[in-house]
Amino acid sequence: MSLQSGGVMPVLELHPSTHPPLPPTTEECRLAWLRLLRSRRVGIATFYRLLSEHGTAGDALAALPDVARAAGVDNYSVCPDGVAKAELRAGQQQGARLLAVTDAEYPDLLRAIPDPPPLLWVTGDTALLARPAVAIVGARNASSLGLRMARALATDLGAAGHMVVSGLARGIDTAAHLATLDTGTVAVMAGGVDNIYPTENTRLGEDIAKQGLRLSEGPMGMVPQARHFPRRNRIISGLAKAVVIVEAAAKSGSIITARTALDQGREVLAVPGHPFDARAAGCNMLIRDGARLVRSAEDVIEALAELPAELPLEAPPDPPAAAPPDRRTLRDTATLHQRILDRLGPSPLAEDQLIRDLGNTAHDVAPVLVDLELEGHITRQAGGLLSRSA
Repeated sequence: MSLQSGGVMPVLELHPSTHPPLPPTTEECRLAWLRLLRSRRVGIATFYRLLSEHGTAGDALAALPDVARAAGVDNYSVCPDGVAKAELRAGQQQGARLLAVTDAEYPDLLRAIPDPPPLLWVTGDTALLARPAVAIVGARNASSLGLRMARALATDLGAAGHMVVSGLARGIDTAAHLATLDTGTVAVMAGGVDNIYPTENTRLGEDIAKQGLRLSEGPMGMVPQARHFPRRNRIISGLAKAVVIVEAAAKSGSIITARTALDQGREVLAVPGHPFDARAAGCNMLIRDGARLVRSAEDVIEALAELPAELPLEAPPDPPAAAPPDRRTLRDTATLHQRILDRLGPSPLAEDQLIRDLGNTAHDVAPVLVDLELEGHITRQAGGLLSRSA
């Protein structure tokens, strides 16, 4: 969202030292966390930065109007207490729970990604989050062969003890969930955890809540929009050690998931398809670029066996004491966001050229580009090219 006609709310890189120092141990604290996260123009990284700088969500809420004023926003107000309480009531009415990043049930792999959701709404069996997981995603307009492959992979992976994660979309996602209702499946939703989309999957979503788990970082009742799906996809890959793409066009949400998975240090695998089938173009491209080829669940299990027992954490919950804090202020990041957007237009620009033009390091710019992409402000194209979204 814009701060004014030409600005973007500061969203900062999540440095290990910015993990929340004080978990929400009381209902009052949890309410404050929710209010802070739901306040206008507060992104995930800004949420963590405010907690780091102010110690508690309550203090961060008190400081937020001044922070917004310093970034050029006057008459700023935080999320009202009543709005957050209404969301908590809606969650309770739906039988959902609010899981914080500091809770023991919060999955370690997801906590380790650069931008872990501070709060997740969950409904179902949270014990599944402690099990080893494989993500299976693919085309919504899947072929009969693709659906058979997704079912076979999911069934065999479930029988081997793996929990299957997917996005509850039609096509490949649906096949993967249906095949693993009895062995363990998690549906990551782009809208609110109570808003099953597409509606044709209402029965499946209800069954997952009874036998598996549905989760979402969005508010209760939120209707999914296009910009929510890339953010959803990072959670799908973040929950799993490996992501299997069954069918995907060259430009599709599944390819975004694969790219996010690689950024998170996950194993990416793909099922090959016929060169004349557009639904196989993305998978074939991934295999060409080094993704492991999948013929059966055995290939996936073999790849998992070769992975280290513990994946390297991007943002360890207990960083070394010597880790230097990130001193960049909210205003600094707002300025960097605007400089990036000013330099980008509809014509694609190479990312490395953008970094050189800005005069900043790749370490500073890369996470900000990810935030802007997730928020829909920029579009990433093949070959490392970036353009400003219309």
